[in-house]
Amino acid sequence: MEKINNVTEFVFWGLSQNLKVEKVCFIVFSFFYSVILLGNLLIMLTVYVGKLFKSPMYFFLNYLSFVDVCYSSVIAPKMIVDLLAKTKTISYDGCMLQLFAAHFLGCTEIFILTVMAYDRYVAICKPLHYMTIMDGERCNKMLLGTWLGGFLHSIIQVALVVQLPFCGPNEIDHYFCDIHPLLKLACADTYVIGVVVIANSGIITLVSFVILIISYIFILVYLRKQSAEGRHKALSTCGSHIAVVIIFFGPCTFMYMRPETTFSEDKMVALFYTIITPMLNPMIYTLRNAEVKNAMKKLWGRWIFWEVKVNSWK
Repeated sequence: MEKINNVTEFVFWGLSQNLKVEKVCFIVFSFFYSVILLGNLLIMLTVYVGKLFKSPMYFFLNYLSFVDVCYSSVIAPKMIVDLLAKTKTISYDGCMLQLFAAHFLGCTEIFILTVMAYDRYVAICKPLHYMTIMDGERCNKMLLGTWLGGFLHSIIQVALVVQLPFCGPNEIDHYFCDIHPLLKLACADTYVIGVVVIANSGIITLVSFVILIISYIFILVYLRKQSAEGRHKALSTCGSHIAVVIIFFGPCTFMYMRPETTFSEDKMVALFYTIITPMLNPMIYTLRNAEVKNAMKKLWGRWIFWEVKVNSWK
């Protein structure tokens, strides 16, 4: 296949072609992105200051928040700026870089959520061996595995796209560079590549989701034998994680577990895993987790004490 690339930039259609709607979206998503940054950075600060990273659960939660900040920052700022732009363009190289970063960080988040489910399984079903199984060395290896897995997945995705010729048109009916809209623009038969994309993205999403479901089935079966107090404590810890999994994996499965095609609903569905989930993660984990709330109260108390002390010096 001879690669003829006449396209040096792509044009996004964005979320809407209605100027009034775009102005409203600008305000809404600017607020959402601010919440993503502040919420996730607060969790990272809380875990660090409260020294909660010594616990495997909060060790992974800290990196989940870090990935959420990076993932949303790859997509949200460009989308927000484009809402006020007449022409929403991105260079070819910028598009490939955004595609790589989005899939790298998105896949890493999937693997971190999977590892967190395993952590909850061990903590609840094998409490006496928890610290032995989930020691620092193993947690670090698992975390490294999530990053390497995300990198490998993303490299494959980008390698499939960069070999394709783009000779026009160059308009993408989306608000960021993703695999299906780009395959639609290619001046070549992309059937085989589409199958590989499903095998790559779809199977990773599906297998991870199945592992998550199995983990929680084992947890629920185990909890049937426990006291009401033990069940409540365990479910309060797992409930937040289950909520995140449903919100994140549902849209991802819809987007990537299907043949090469695009739908008008894709942009709305993509908002769930690019904006909504990173925004909700801090709220879900904070509101349903007493230990994180207590650590935040201590952090807030230290901040107030420091402010009073500084003001007294003045």
